Amino acid sequence: MVDGAGVVWRRRWWWTWSQCHGVGVQRLRQLEQACGSLEQAWRAPSAQLLALPGIGPGLIRAREQLRQRLEVVPLSCPPRLLLPLDAAMPEALRTLTSPPLQLHWRGDGRLWGSLRRCRAVAVLGTRGASLHGCHWARLLGRSLAQAGWPVLSGLAEGIDAEAHRGCLEAGGQPVAVLGTPLERVYPRHHRALQQQVAQAGLLISEQQPGAALGRAGFARRNRLLVALASAVVVVECPSCSGALQAAQWAQRLGRPLWVVPADANRESAAGSNGLLGLGAQPLLEPSRWLQQLAAEPPLALEPAALAPVLHPLLPLIGTGCSFEQLLQRTGQSAAALAAQLLELESAGLLEPAPGLCWRPRQNGVSC
Repeated sequence: MVDGAGVVWRRRWWWTWSQCHGVGVQRLRQLEQACGSLEQAWRAPSAQLLALPGIGPGLIRAREQLRQRLEVVPLSCPPRLLLPLDAAMPEALRTLTSPPLQLHWRGDGRLWGSLRRCRAVAVLGTRGASLHGCHWARLLGRSLAQAGWPVLSGLAEGIDAEAHRGCLEAGGQPVAVLGTPLERVYPRHHRALQQQVAQAGLLISEQQPGAALGRAGFARRNRLLVALASAVVVVECPSCSGALQAAQWAQRLGRPLWVVPADANRESAAGSNGLLGLGAQPLLEPSRWLQQLAAEPPLALEPAALAPVLHPLLPLIGTGCSFEQLLQRTGQSAAALAAQLLELESAGLLEPAPGLCWRPRQNGVSC
């Protein structure tokens, strides 16, 4: 088999195995190394796989169910798909401790060159933005585009959307990392904006086509947004916001962090203003900021500097806390508390501990 065909065949087996529930990049690498190839792992006896560290009956059942659906033939890879084994996968994503198993994309593929060099700026903030925040987000999107910087954001309501609109107005290259599959539009009234971003720039999602909409997808996309950026700007966000999770990813990955200052009495900016008190750089004038960005960005924040403002649950958890204790301390319903814990775990801020407990996650990212 020639090299080119071998690469195609290997990609098809990676894509096939990725359809097994609960399989991640590290598990696929383990199977490939232990069995010689994922094709051989697919056909290996269950006892052989169960003898490998960390592999249990759940993976065997998932493989058998998928084998029944597919019989012998592996799935063909969909178009515009990046896998961890592809040379085009940005190294900043490949070196995350939770790297994406797959990236689906639509738009101008030439932008991957800029993203592999981290030659883009992430502009993030709250969905419930004020007029002040919307003005600044649009201004920054326009200014970055005029300076030749691709603008990264999440295409959410508020700050994200305004940054992309400003970028589009200036004829720039917007890059949207979605928390939904590519075919889904969220919020629905962003359909036209999402199409414009796809035509002028790039849409990216690690969610498989047809995947259900969930909060965890929106939380996890923050790590991709920040990893692909050379710098991060938080325009406006309250004290409980996904943008604060992105700020901690910036700290962990060593990305410079800027914040647009706002009225101290503005609740929608309480979180972003809090970042300024922890050492984030104030962004006061776009033209001077762009000069600084092109020359030498400031250093990232010190480790753990952002933890106090990330989420109101974190101070209550401390070094570790049980679910029952958190129910008593917060007064929330079990369903609401479980959803918040899942979001913080997906964002890499918490990890589960024995006895239905949670504790802060240490060294969650390497780059």
